[in-house]
Amino acid sequence: MPSQESLFGGEDEPTAAPPAAATEPAADAPLAERLRPRTLDEVIGQQHLLGPGKPLRVAFETHRLPSFILWGPPGVGKTTLARLMAGASNAHFIVLSAVLSGVKDIRDAVEQAKARRQRGQGTVVFVDEVHRFNKAQQDAFLPHVESGLFTFIGATTENPSFEVNSALLSRATVHVLKPLEPAELTQLIERARSALNAPSLTDAARDRLIGYADGDARRLLNAVETLVHLAGPGRAEPLDEAMLEQALGEMLRRYDKGGEQFYDAISALHKSVRGSDPDAALYWLARMLDGGVDPRYVARRVIRMASEDIGLADPRGQELALQAAAIYERLGSPEGELALAQAVVYLAIAPKSNAVYKAWNAVRAFVQADGTRPVPLHLRNAPTKLMKGLGYGRDYRYAHDEADGFAAGEHYLPEGLPPQVFYEPTERGLEQRLGERLAEFRRRNQEAKNPR
Repeated sequence: MPSQESLFGGEDEPTAAPPAAATEPAADAPLAERLRPRTLDEVIGQQHLLGPGKPLRVAFETHRLPSFILWGPPGVGKTTLARLMAGASNAHFIVLSAVLSGVKDIRDAVEQAKARRQRGQGTVVFVDEVHRFNKAQQDAFLPHVESGLFTFIGATTENPSFEVNSALLSRATVHVLKPLEPAELTQLIERARSALNAPSLTDAARDRLIGYADGDARRLLNAVETLVHLAGPGRAEPLDEAMLEQALGEMLRRYDKGGEQFYDAISALHKSVRGSDPDAALYWLARMLDGGVDPRYVARRVIRMASEDIGLADPRGQELALQAAAIYERLGSPEGELALAQAVVYLAIAPKSNAVYKAWNAVRAFVQADGTRPVPLHLRNAPTKLMKGLGYGRDYRYAHDEADGFAAGEHYLPEGLPPQVFYEPTERGLEQRLGERLAEFRRRNQEAKNPR
């Protein structure tokens, strides 16, 4: 069932005081809940949305709340902003979790919204992890968002372009939330210390705690609460790295997120794959995942390896890398990590080629250094009579009508630019056969230009 959580008191008090006065958390609630901002000015971070003149600030101040989707990583304030925005519009707030809710819960929310409308109060329906709703469940919102029965706010950690129906996207603005910056996390640490009456942290402990949080405010506050609890009351000495490791144990990242150790580890993984050593590649993959790296980051790097180091020697490698990323998104940890391991092993054993990588870098450098040459007339599109009259597309040879589907001797580069060779295939894997075919094309071009 949806949570029937009013920000303004009980069911019969739709215009009572705002949430700060009515929903104070219990004294034994987690620190992250006790420090949840009660006003927009208490929110740390997201100034690109909340600063003066920015979209959510304007919506908050004008009390005009459109439907929108908040896209960002965990612990950056999606739920908090939804609550605050609902409070600003004096609306009844209904929470749905896409993990636990179904179409019946959506219908219940619709009925609540209709009842509230009859009493003159608006409704905000907040859907957490909206990407987990299927198409039919997402479609259930459309007529009610369209009619204005309620304001829809979705929260997602996944790209809405891929996970949210285009019809729903067209009715809701997407706002991207960013991980908290180190300076913002430092500010949050000080707020937590004040709330807990806790001692200071050494610079090293603070920096490592910020690295552990990885932009996630909730993770940071949970860690601070654990650390202060371990230190006990009355401690005056600063909290140091040793105590931090004792408090967090296995949870503490064993690599420096964003620092030298992190980049050394991903470099070792990449070079192990390039060097065709699947055992070493698995070792570095396990080290990174065990150290707390986001598997999605690993998946992106594995796709990059497939493009850069395997390429056309084995195009199946890129398919497997993409499939591994998709499988991880579907299964999560730890089950999805096996798909990443399979991709890493395959890429390590696959034939290697960086020929396209080198060709792409070479042609980019060439284009940047060269002038802007016009497209030859015979290659231009000619959708109008005027363009045809100007010679656009004239004398173009349609390759499918030529012998073997190849127009030998045809010139596709700008006029005055001599033939260029950017792509030089290797003699490994599929690329060996591609190279043989390319050599034949080049031979036939040469014969057509210099007939005997």
